[in-house]
This record gives sequence, structure tokens and C-alpha cells, in this order.
Amino acid sequence: MRPDTGRAERTADAAQTTSASNGPWQRQPGCLPCTAVSLLRPVTEPRVRVPRLVAGLVLCGLGVALMVAADLGLSPWAVLDQGISRHTDIPIGTVSIIVGALVLLAWMPLRERPGLGTVLNVLLIGVTIDLALLVLDTPEATGARVAYLALGLFLWGPGSGLYIGAGLGPGPRDGLMTGLSARGIGSIRVVRTAIEVTALGAGWLLGGSVGLGTLAFAITIGPNVQAFLPRLTVRRPAMATDGPGAARSDGPMRSEGARSDGPVLAEGAALSDGASARSDGPT
Repeated sequence: MRPDTGRAERTADAAQTTSASNGPWQRQPGCLPCTAVSLLRPVTEPRVRVPRLVAGLVLCGLGVALMVAADLGLSPWAVLDQGISRHTDIPIGTVSIIVGALVLLAWMPLRERPGLGTVLNVLLIGVTIDLALLVLDTPEATGARVAYLALGLFLWGPGSGLYIGAGLGPGPRDGLMTGLSARGIGSIRVVRTAIEVTALGAGWLLGGSVGLGTLAFAITIGPNVQAFLPRLTVRRPAMATDGPGAARSDGPMRSEGARSDGPVLAEGAALSDGASARSDGPT
């Protein structure tokens, strides 16, 4: 007796269609860890990309910590984190983790799919900030504070270049931005500016530090990241077919957050088409 292969194929097709329609945030029954892993974008070339991702996030965390220690003004989201920290006595890095997680939850109705870089962005930058501030104090000399600020601003360049160039997922605020823009809320520029101004205003009202560092961050972050990103982007593996004139793809890999009307940089980065789309600072 021949098996009913047609029925089996129809059942498999139906299951595949149902799984696809559920979306990336749909929980699959029976295996919670499997469900969590399935929510993330697949990781390619982990031995190359993951170390660069981790190094970039640590550098960004050190940059934020130096700016906090300088006490001359922070990036918009760091201002918000500091304001919350001052009212709750929760360390600023821990606040950064909590705020990042809440922003990531906002992806659910937007059907944005996070990557490993998205999750590590939430965790590593905040942890790095708290650990660094255990040994960093605000210097008394103005020159030393300015030096802290300058070094903190500089670290955003190689840090963002490594993180974004790893191509393992956008930061939480970048995903929120692209998700809202894709649903007609506004252009990338308008949505990102609105998010940054809201975070900055709320942080300022809560007592976060707004000053020279805030302005310097807004002015320098775009050129700083642009200088490092092309040099630190992981290139796609070369692909070739068997025939002559095979197509090869060995150009720089577009980062996961790069969509719409200009490349969207990770936490703390800026859109390449102008300074009005500010980075969120990962905090």
C-alpha cells in the first residue's frame, strides 16, 4: 500500500505557512529556550563577528562612563538614564539596561526582529558603565574633565564601527525608529529626532546632565562613526557560481540597522545624511 505522500506534503506546507504567519514574536509551544533563540536573527560567521561586537559595545560603554565622570553633559539617552538614576539611586548602567529592555519590548507590536547584537547592546553597555564608574571619579581639574569628555567622545567612533560593522542586529532604539517609520509615523529623520528630543527633554526634567558634552556629542558622533565604520565593517564572504561571469559579493556588509533613507547606525551613532538624526547613546 503506497503512503499518502500528498497528504503529508500538504500538512507540512500548512505548518510552514502557519509558522510564517505567526511572526517572529509568536511563541512556539513546548520549548521556551528554543522560542527565545528563534526570535533572534541568525548569526553568520560568529567567530569573526561576535568578538568585534563585544569589543565595540565595551568601548561604547567606556565612552559613556568617561562622559559621566567628566560631568560636562551626556548624550540624550544617557541624560535620561542619569535623571532616572538620581531619583531611584539605581546605578546609571543598570538604568540603561532597564530602559533598553523596555524599548526592546516596544518592538513587539512593530514586528521588528532583534539580533544577538540587540540583546548584547542592552546588557553589555550598561554593565560596562557600572564597572567603569567603580574606578572613575570626576576630576577636580577642568582640564582633566575635558580630557575625559574628549576620550569618551572619541571611543564612540571605533566602538560604533565595531558594533555596527559586525552586522548582528540594530540597537533597541534603532529598531524602534525603523519600526515606527516603516508604519508611516514619519521619515527616519523625523522619527529619530522626535525620539531623541523626547529622551533629552525627559532626562533634563529629571535632573540629567545637559551641557557641553551634549552639544559635542551631537556634533561629533556622525563624523566620528563615519571615519571608522567603513574600516571596521565585516565583509560578506565571497560567493561565486560555477559558470563564467559568476557574481561575487565581497563588498562591505550592510549593518542590520541600515534601512530606509540612509544607514541607521547603532546606539550612539547618527544617520549619515545629517546631524539632525542624533544617536541615542546606548543608555
